[in-house]
Amino acid sequence: MSAIEYYMGLAYKIHLEPISEEDGGGWLATIPELKGCMSDGETPEEAIKNLEDAKFEWLTEAIERGITIPVPSKQPDDEEYSGKFTLRLPKSMHKQLAQEAKQEGVSLNQYILHLLSYNSGQKNTINRLLKEIENYKKN
Repeated sequence: MSAIEYYMGLAYKIHLEPISEEDGGGWLATIPELKGCMSDGETPEEAIKNLEDAKFEWLTEAIERGITIPVPSKQPDDEEYSGKFTLRLPKSMHKQLAQEAKQEGVSLNQYILHLLSYNSGQKNTINRLLKEIENYKKN
C-alpha cells in the first residue's frame, strides 16, 4: 500500500458549513487536521465529494515535500458512552432530591434525568434565542 493510499483511507473529521449568499452560497467542507484542505460545492454532497479530490491533492503535495501528515486524532465525541456516570453530592442535596422524586412519584434516577433534560432543553432554547436576537440586530 502506498503512502497516499494509506492516508486517503484514514477517517479524518470533516467540517461542513453553509457559505453565505453574500459570498456566493453553497457549502464549504474542510478537514481541520489537514490545515488548508478545503473545498466547496453547491450542495453538502458536492462539497464533500470535491473535498476528497482536495484531500488527495493536499496529501500528494505533503508527501512530495516531506511534510509530516497528521493522522486523525480520537475526539472526545468518538468515545463510547455507557449511559452511566457516578456523581458525588452533599448529603443534604441527596436528601432534597430524593424527597422531590418521592413527591413526583418517580425514582431518584428518573427525577434527576428529568432535571438534566429540562435544564439542557432550556439552555438550548436560550442559546437559540440569543442567536436570533443577534441576527435581528444585524438586520
